[in-house]
Amino acid sequence: MTRIIAGELRGRRLRVPDEGTRPTSDRVRESVFNMLDARFDLDGLWVLDLYAGSGALGIEAVSRGAAGATFVDSARKAATVIGANVKVCGIASSTTVLTRPVSAYLSSPPERRYDLVFSDPPYAVDAAALFEDLTKLAATRLAEDALVVVERSARSTGDIWPGGFEVVVDKNYGDTRVEVGAFVGS
Repeated sequence: MTRIIAGELRGRRLRVPDEGTRPTSDRVRESVFNMLDARFDLDGLWVLDLYAGSGALGIEAVSRGAAGATFVDSARKAATVIGANVKVCGIASSTTVLTRPVSAYLSSPPERRYDLVFSDPPYAVDAAALFEDLTKLAATRLAEDALVVVERSARSTGDIWPGGFEVVVDKNYGDTRVEVGAFVGS
């Protein structure tokens, strides 16, 4: 179980898929949201949560005032858990849960532009695949001045940021590296 840290849904417990996911720790999630709060107001933003797992990052953003969120995960079990989590939190009407590989989702026609994106892929996803994801994301789905938060292994190597991004945070929290890119356009 994981909990929502702050906002309207503070203290709510979220289910986590039994296998195949690595939930963002409460400590890392709190650090990420403290950093985001220092940079911009979440009120009314649209959030995209890629490799969503339990949906904790996107749900936390909605709890803190985001208008809504789209969750994408290729695992059916994860999507089922996310669906249950948004329902129990009472935010199902402002969210969309998609069971699709992230690369396929990013290759499809965009339904909207997002202000804040979380990408928390399995640590086995390499820098080249993340670079491709971020390139597709920048081409069709990012609003002006969007922020993209990427979690990956602290031991990972390789640049993941295509042109059009300025890295504003690159920090390790134990085994997790958090990188934040500000979209400045192509």
